[in-house]
Amino acid sequence: MDSKDIYCVIMAGGIGSRFWPLSRTSKPKQFIDILGTGKTLLQQTFIRMNRICPAENIIIVTSQIYRDIVLEQLPGISEEQVILEPMRRNTAPCISFANYKIKQKNPNAIAIVAPSDHLILNEDKFVETINGAIEFAAKNEALLTLGIKPNRPETGYGYIQVGASADKNNSNLKKVKTFTEKPNLEMAKVFVDSGEFFWNSGLFIWSLSAISNAFEKHLPEVDALFKEISSQFGTANERISVESAYSECRNVSIDYGVMEKADNVYVICSEFGWSDLGTWGSLYAYSAKDSMQNAINGKNVMVYDSQNTIVNVPDNKLVILQGLNDYIVVESDDILLICRKQDEQDIKKFVSDVLMEKGEKYT
Repeated sequence: MDSKDIYCVIMAGGIGSRFWPLSRTSKPKQFIDILGTGKTLLQQTFIRMNRICPAENIIIVTSQIYRDIVLEQLPGISEEQVILEPMRRNTAPCISFANYKIKQKNPNAIAIVAPSDHLILNEDKFVETINGAIEFAAKNEALLTLGIKPNRPETGYGYIQVGASADKNNSNLKKVKTFTEKPNLEMAKVFVDSGEFFWNSGLFIWSLSAISNAFEKHLPEVDALFKEISSQFGTANERISVESAYSECRNVSIDYGVMEKADNVYVICSEFGWSDLGTWGSLYAYSAKDSMQNAINGKNVMVYDSQNTIVNVPDNKLVILQGLNDYIVVESDDILLICRKQDEQDIKKFVSDVLMEKGEKYT
């Protein structure tokens, strides 16, 4: 397939509150070099997708407040490639907006939709998997997602139950039976033991015509809003028309609004070293560790009688830790967080409480 017909939509509008205080509203995790590679998560995602489609076909969907930081971190892209959302309305409106933007340029496009903040360890295998998905999507009226083979009963991910193989040329491409949101631990163990369930990666591949038909059928009210304003794209009225559409649009995910309802949904069962890097715990799992299993990011950290702890502090800060087991220690600007790893789900509550008691300065 001609690469000029392949587009990528990178969703980069999240606020990453579970990575607070390193991730703040003013600079969420996708704009941070959280892995210590020299590239931010957004930059890594862009480079990865550029292996699959031309740079000019990569579209970034983000909040209006992140426009400048996107253009700063991706200096090779044009302003037209940055689609600005006036408010957060989850993934379905974001994707519908991008669909109509792409349709103006190329109604025959195949689109890949990718979050901006995921970790992919085996990029060659990832590219090979996506190219196989593109080939299938070009020939079939299909909505594809990538399912990740689980290696543990993870309760923080959604799951996809797979059915029979759907492509004689690719035994890993299967029909989707069901989607299940984040299960409890007991159910997650059942899923993993069954061998029928894969983690939902949040990565999608489809032809523009297939996803457009799905929106018309399953989310007609969302589709109608963006179809109505698409004639204003590229004009002086675009911003005000987009603000109007978003103010009327309901908050709905692509999984709930389309994927769980459509009957032409397929999954490619994949293994390429994937993590959604949603929490400090998931970052810990992929970080280099010392002999006591501490993951330390900071040049002046001294650790005594501590283990299984993740530390992320500025290089110019001397930090001495003693007697910590399974903790998160993070300092960023004017905030210090010390929290048990097992309680990291409370970080969102901490952020909410800080907002209420201390104001926006610390969030």
